[in-house]
Amino acid sequence: MDDESGLVTNLIEEARQGRSGTLARLLESYRNYLRLLARTGIDDSLQGKADPSDLVQETLGKAYERFAQFRGQTEAELAVWLRQILARNLANLVRRYRMARARQVARDRSLEEVLDASSAALGNLIADHGSSPSGLAQRRELSVVLADALADLSDDHREVIVLRSLEERDWNEVARRMGRTAGAVRLLWTRALKQLRPLIEKRL
Repeated sequence: MDDESGLVTNLIEEARQGRSGTLARLLESYRNYLRLLARTGIDDSLQGKADPSDLVQETLGKAYERFAQFRGQTEAELAVWLRQILARNLANLVRRYRMARARQVARDRSLEEVLDASSAALGNLIADHGSSPSGLAQRRELSVVLADALADLSDDHREVIVLRSLEERDWNEVARRMGRTAGAVRLLWTRALKQLRPLIEKRL
């Protein structure tokens, strides 16, 4: 399998050199990753007022405009930089709805924590197959891999994993949100994980 991490490093360098279309292609490859973070970063009080896709588009636009300010060279550094831009956009959104300052800080911190939770969840899935998450992390940014793999699942399978494994909602809440019984969403979650694992592995 190609070393995707090395490919990203090469694209970063080519984008810095101004090669036509490279920066747009590079940033576009993080759309799923940013959408996942935006989805889990918008809390219930903003549901219906904020569209994760709009936040992602705004983030990618700012990243494109400010790429000259990016000093990193690796996929992990680029992911952190993009996450920081997204976090600022989310904080601005919260302020526009005049939420309390304490609430703003909590949501900024939560967005950072989502990335850690995503990486941990992915690491657990990989460990189930006898692979070393730490070794694989040297090749790919695990949260980016997870986001891309989730994007390939059906809507229901993706939703149950996001609600249960990433947002860590209890089974009754997952069932309520998905309009199913608790037993049904448990079964759906198990099936979704089985489908997710090979999608992860083919990207590592």
